Amino acid sequence: MTWSHPRGYDPMVACSSLWRQKTGVAIEWDKRSLQDFESFPVEELARAYDLIVIDHPHVGQITAESCLASLDVAGREAERTALASGSVGQSYPSYSWQGRQWAFPIDAASQVQAWRPDALDAPPARWSEVLDLARHGRVLLPLRAPHVLMVFYTLVGNLGHACATDPSGDLIDIETGAQVFEAMREIAALVEPACLEMDPIAVSERMAEANSKIVCAPLIYGYVSYAISGFRAHRLAFTDIPAVGSNGPIGSALGGTGIAVSAFSQAKEAAIDFAYWVASGDVQRGPYAAAGGQPGHAAGWEDQAVNAATGNFYRDTRATLEGAWVRPRHDGYMAFQQAASDRILSGMTSGHQAAQVVADLNRLFRESSPAQVSGVAGGGA
Repeated sequence: MTWSHPRGYDPMVACSSLWRQKTGVAIEWDKRSLQDFESFPVEELARAYDLIVIDHPHVGQITAESCLASLDVAGREAERTALASGSVGQSYPSYSWQGRQWAFPIDAASQVQAWRPDALDAPPARWSEVLDLARHGRVLLPLRAPHVLMVFYTLVGNLGHACATDPSGDLIDIETGAQVFEAMREIAALVEPACLEMDPIAVSERMAEANSKIVCAPLIYGYVSYAISGFRAHRLAFTDIPAVGSNGPIGSALGGTGIAVSAFSQAKEAAIDFAYWVASGDVQRGPYAAAGGQPGHAAGWEDQAVNAATGNFYRDTRATLEGAWVRPRHDGYMAFQQAASDRILSGMTSGHQAAQVVADLNRLFRESSPAQVSGVAGGGA
């Protein structure tokens, strides 16, 4: 099971066809929406599929549910070392949890900046320049859950105050959180209200339309498909995030996907073999990238031909990926991600005080702690 976009589906089908020619093992792929990908229970998928494409914040939950097979099997240490050394930023370790490796990165991404090179001389380098474009109706920003929370994370991180990953304490101090919330409220008032219902795919589609006046999406998960000439009416270019702070393009919320194997699979060894192969550098920079995939291995990001075909998508966003921040991954985080997104959205649309919104985020974060959840359950028994 993978996700429903050419970037997520096409390379898996293409690589599986090659794998069948190579090994005789056939793999059929189903796909689900981006929204499902971000929220659907992994355990349910693991009971239905041998191979699953996951997002790294799920690892605490899937470890607690024992629904995935660890990939750090004996005898393949050299292969894992090669995969780890090819990590783009923290992509490889983001799938490590409690000393085990639960997935291999096959797609590396974080929030970057998308812009229209045919309509702008250069992308905005500072957040203030983004606001100037927004005042003229030239900017969109994906604010549908959970992307509204990803924007919050990235802006906090770019100020040099990354959010906490341990739910035993607050997510962020009130002053920094309130500053970022007000910055989000400011730009939300300048972009179309439809942004509240838009994810990165929807924004990219609007930007790439013929006659579109949108020239910039300052914080958006990069989609290499839109960087390829001919994919849509207008080609999008991608570059590092515009700076709010003074430390360059740091703090972007890491995304991307990893290939995982179901603990319930009746073909576990064959599935693990495919996971090692499809995540390897040669496959990632070769057939995976050629089929429209966005490689999770540095071999693809550094390949001259891969960059030439995508308008230097990888080279132009690499600094942001290397400075990206890994979200919390504890069991309980996924419910927090939804609740926190909802709280930010309600605060933005209802005029709530910034300090109260941030205080609520901190409370929700502490309540997402496995120990806190366990305590609540025990208290009610």
